[in-house]
Amino acid sequence: MEAYLFDWANLLLRWLHVIVAIAWIGSSFYFVWLDNHLVAPTDPQLKQQGVGGELWAVHGGGFYNPQKYLGAPPRLPEHLHWFYWESYSTWLSGFSLFMLVYIFNARTYLIDPAVADLTPVTAILCALGFLALGWIVYDLLCRFFGKNEKLLSTLIVAYVIAAAWGACHLFSGRAAFLIIGAMIATIMSANVFFWIIPGQRKVVASMKAGEAVDPVHGQRGKQRSVHNTYFTLPVLFAMLSNHYSMTYGHTSNWLVLVLIMLAGVLVRQFFILRHKGRTQWKYPLGAVIILAGVAAWIAPVTKATGDVKSDKDQFAEVQQIVQARCIQCHGEHPSLMEFPAKGVILDKPELIRARSQLIYQQVVQQKLMPLGNLTHITDDERAVIARWVESGAAHSK
Repeated sequence: MEAYLFDWANLLLRWLHVIVAIAWIGSSFYFVWLDNHLVAPTDPQLKQQGVGGELWAVHGGGFYNPQKYLGAPPRLPEHLHWFYWESYSTWLSGFSLFMLVYIFNARTYLIDPAVADLTPVTAILCALGFLALGWIVYDLLCRFFGKNEKLLSTLIVAYVIAAAWGACHLFSGRAAFLIIGAMIATIMSANVFFWIIPGQRKVVASMKAGEAVDPVHGQRGKQRSVHNTYFTLPVLFAMLSNHYSMTYGHTSNWLVLVLIMLAGVLVRQFFILRHKGRTQWKYPLGAVIILAGVAAWIAPVTKATGDVKSDKDQFAEVQQIVQARCIQCHGEHPSLMEFPAKGVILDKPELIRARSQLIYQQVVQQKLMPLGNLTHITDDERAVIARWVESGAAHSK
């Protein structure tokens, strides 16, 4: 029952996280698009009111005319909508999901003894440290180098690369990718919480008091918003990567992560420039080249197997591996959990054969099992299972 309730909590939190993330990313992308499509108004009255740009659009059978003021509008409206709940809800739901899956199951999901033999407490503190330190370092970089955007961008990229390398040498590959994504997502939400919204509140307060508005608040908010839009696609990949072990399971997984995130940045750059009327195909082309190169680089290599063993000998090897590595969770009476995981039982020969494709998918192709590699299966043992299934012997009796 505990595992069942855990699955429901996982499902509902994940669903909530996706919903609010769509709302945040959608509004973020929309305002970047809107900002780059505004044109100077031709109506003298709008110019007199301080409108610097406007746009006419049609959607859902209605016409819309959003306008952007260069400074303060002549009169603040009674109801002013603030865009921040999307950001906060995304981070809070994401952090709750991270706690539920990774922090409460650190030994299973955070730790890979082959990478670093950490205790659960150490792994948890390191994971949380990445989130906190990520924001602190980024914010300090912006404070000290914010006036030189090219240098700042270079330093931020260098820091993300260093963090990716560090995470992939501390945690399991799956956890490392997600932690880097969570670190960047924390930076994005912290930008909203500590800079963008407080700056906007100070602007509104100055306007209500009839005081001159300090332009620095708008400048800082704009800079952090631009950073956020470039962060978006890399974060989305990092969050989705846990379904694709071919990426985080590679020996140089930190470089795989960095390259695919770079491809996401190039795609985002293409659309930002396109919004401004500048179509530069070199950016999506560069992204395609990077992704194709990574795909070719990490593609599995078929090794020569030498003499082919008989079906009986192959199955004997596979059964020995299953007994040593799998039945702790998939036996009729498992030792690592109360009930057989996902209802899958593998302690009899006929059950192993019946689940051969599932075993092949989870153990060989995706390398998701054993969960967290708690039973220390080796690459050679995975190769034995691969040969057994690929030779067709899995269906022999």
